[in-house]
Amino acid sequence: MMSSSYKLDRSITFFLKTSVLSVAALFLIACQEEAADKGAAVSEVKSTPADKVLFDFEGEQLPAEISFFNAEGSLVKTSPNNSSASQALKVKFHSVEHEYTSLVIQPKSDAWNWSDIGDASLAFDIANDGEHSVQLFLDVSDAKGNNFTRSVSVPVGKSRVYYSKLSGHDMVSANPDSKVELNAASGLRGNPPTWSGDDVQFIWMWGVMNLDLSAIKRISLSVQYALHNKEITLDNIRVIKSPAMNKDFLVNLVDKFGQPAKVDFAGKIHSEAELQAATQSELKELNNGAPLADRSTFGGWKNGPKQPATGYFYPKKVDGKWWLVDPEGYLYFATGLDIIRLANAYTMTGYDYDATTIEQRSADDLTPEDSKGKILISDEAQKTRHLVSKTRADMFEWLPKHTDPLGNHYDYNRDAHSGPLLKGEAFSFYSANLERKYGETEPDSYLRQWEKVTVDRMLNWGFTSLGNWTDPKFYSNQRIPYFANGWIIGNFKTVSSGNDFWGGLPDPFDPVFKERALATAKAIAEETKNSPWCVGVFIDNEKSWGRSESKESEYGIVLNTLTRDGADSPTKNKFTQLMKEKYVDIAALNTAWGTSVESWDAFQKGVKTGINNDVQLQDFSLLFTQYAEEYFKIVEGALTQYMPNHLYLGVRFADWGMPKDVVKAAAKYADVVSYNFYKEGLTKNKWTFLAELDKPSIIGEFHVGTTESGLFHPGLVHAANQEDRAKMYKEYMETVVDNPYFIGAHWFQYMDSPVTGRSYDGENYNVGFVSVTDTPYAPMVKAAKELHGEMYTRRAKK
Repeated sequence: MMSSSYKLDRSITFFLKTSVLSVAALFLIACQEEAADKGAAVSEVKSTPADKVLFDFEGEQLPAEISFFNAEGSLVKTSPNNSSASQALKVKFHSVEHEYTSLVIQPKSDAWNWSDIGDASLAFDIANDGEHSVQLFLDVSDAKGNNFTRSVSVPVGKSRVYYSKLSGHDMVSANPDSKVELNAASGLRGNPPTWSGDDVQFIWMWGVMNLDLSAIKRISLSVQYALHNKEITLDNIRVIKSPAMNKDFLVNLVDKFGQPAKVDFAGKIHSEAELQAATQSELKELNNGAPLADRSTFGGWKNGPKQPATGYFYPKKVDGKWWLVDPEGYLYFATGLDIIRLANAYTMTGYDYDATTIEQRSADDLTPEDSKGKILISDEAQKTRHLVSKTRADMFEWLPKHTDPLGNHYDYNRDAHSGPLLKGEAFSFYSANLERKYGETEPDSYLRQWEKVTVDRMLNWGFTSLGNWTDPKFYSNQRIPYFANGWIIGNFKTVSSGNDFWGGLPDPFDPVFKERALATAKAIAEETKNSPWCVGVFIDNEKSWGRSESKESEYGIVLNTLTRDGADSPTKNKFTQLMKEKYVDIAALNTAWGTSVESWDAFQKGVKTGINNDVQLQDFSLLFTQYAEEYFKIVEGALTQYMPNHLYLGVRFADWGMPKDVVKAAAKYADVVSYNFYKEGLTKNKWTFLAELDKPSIIGEFHVGTTESGLFHPGLVHAANQEDRAKMYKEYMETVVDNPYFIGAHWFQYMDSPVTGRSYDGENYNVGFVSVTDTPYAPMVKAAKELHGEMYTRRAKK
């Protein structure tokens, strides 16, 4: 989800309609087919005669259009102080027992027609009288197959108006004859509201921006993968005409420090003097990063049962729980932060240069664009600087000239994943703020100070490692262990699962793939230098192995590869070989599969088939397993050749792309199996397969964010505010500590995304432990210290 090693489909439609999380939207639709004190809220979304009130819950019974899935609803009396209504709908989501639970609204007829409203939004009055904030997912679909998912965090407290735009406002265009989705035009994953007011906007997650208002057929509100039962009180569901759009809603979004310019919040920096004061105060508190008292040299549990020491990390099951053992023989549990580097701190400015003046990638480059070092923009290139997106350029209150003291924090992005600009100038406010904090007594001295302070923080906050995508500059620190990483990229052939968000998957039967795997392993070995401080290596990330919502999507690699010509596809050639060995006669295969392939030559040329029976599924599983095992075998072999003392930590499965055949293949060759899991925590049903696998596992990515500090998108898991975010972080980690199969988890990521979006993919999430000014979020630091202070003893007792 977060970083990619592949050349990507540039289609804006592809980005908007096939997000890495689109599987969740499909899952919600599949599931669908199977009150409290309401103090008045100040709002700009007020009821008017033009509004279409769908449900006000003033009747004696629940409307027939409303149903529940793993939830229940009842009409409740509201406070007599609220004169606008006397009843509302209380919904209790049974989310502890069920990983998906929802309220579903469907019209009695085929669809609602709201086309007469024009620019329209769906609005709700929602209160939360429970004990926990509620992340609500709103799914709306039309009869033409369009759908979107948006989300919002509802804090504990009185009723407020929450709204989601259905059409209009999100469409901007320089050309009246063409329409461009707003995210594509702005380059932001989450945009600011298009009008002012105190009401709360549902945040776009995935799907389309604009639906066909003449044919709305389904609405749902769901709670997913929650650690607690949740409840809300819902009233006055209505369709409203959206207020007039503020044409300057994207103007002057960030101040000179890269912070949200229009919002004040705890920890916001208002001057360089204030930044310096905060820096000096923190340095005194860090005390040079003294580690916790119960820690060994490598961060292991000094007071725990000692194990044999090998000089390197290794996994071991002790008293029914998987652990890592550190180089000195102490039990070790890995916690840390991802993206401790500057590569992801840049944002597009809206300017570009003559391409001939920019350094280009080499064919044998092993580093993807979003992980590269800074590209210097030469004096010659600066002469060709020109505006390519006024929308982007107008987002900044300030940008330095290249000749200014902070002009050295410009970079060039040669290849973006999504957004209106696929290349162009980028600037790092985070990097500039480091120079403001620490000064520059000699070239890049502020970076060396940042590196020291970062390690001091990790030790002081109790973390035991530096997570994935840590800058190799940290590899020599010899104070805290680190996780190395690499990507296998090159001109080898590829296969497709049919939904390759991060790009095509490698064809491991192509000899070039093995060559590139060896080159990658060699490069990592040269960076890590056989250091005992290196826990192990992640290779690749969130590959589109297949999705679980149907057998067709789960076995997409097999189905798509079968259509290929074996002369051009080594994996298809292997598939033909395996089926010929099994069936010998093509007639036998046709009988087993329910197909009518003329000959093995025809099979080799390419066949298109659906899934007809269980025998065919068994063969697909065989083919899929052969494909996956070849991939993991080659990677494991390359690491064994160049890094025999270090752990192979797998491929970091996205929760939307972890077919059982591939997970089993990973477990066969990797020392630790890795997963990226963006939910509230490790819910019990999702991970029951680990008992059968009985393999040490690690969470490679998770996060929780909020809009309280002015960023326009909280990320994938939403909290009500910074205190709630810290609470949810700690609760997630406790589910990992308590799980006997997990040996650690890494939070994504160290610093917030830029307010105006990462230059590579537009992510503008509040998911950092530190802000763009490198200022720690105090509630997060407090939660980390609490968690780590009891982590080892808690795990030993559970």
